[in-house]
Amino acid sequence: MGDKPKGNPSAGDKPYDPLEAWRNMRDATLDAWSKAMIEAVNTEAYASATGAMLDASLSASAPFREALEKSMVQTLQMLNLPTRADFESLAERMTHLEMRLDDIDAKLDSLSRPARADASAPKRKSKPR
Repeated sequence: MGDKPKGNPSAGDKPYDPLEAWRNMRDATLDAWSKAMIEAVNTEAYASATGAMLDASLSASAPFREALEKSMVQTLQMLNLPTRADFESLAERMTHLEMRLDDIDAKLDSLSRPARADASAPKRKSKPR
């Protein structure tokens, strides 16, 4: 009754997919482009061209970045909020405080060591004369 066309016997029981040829072509094209791009990117010419473009873009954006930074500092100052420079100064001061505390701790340790050594040493009883 229902005569179904049989699939390709070499393909197993897999039904016929009309888009499989397109997928295979897409995959082959992507592989070819991938290999070509990898070869192009791994050249010295590409590296120097990319470096030149990056330098140019950074040079072009520097004035805008400086203007943005100045306006941000002014805005933060008007709002009585700390700026990056304020945080950096505070971090530097905290680092100096930590170093001084470490020095004080080391001095206290060195002062308390002889006292501990004296306390732990057995005392001799002297004979009365």
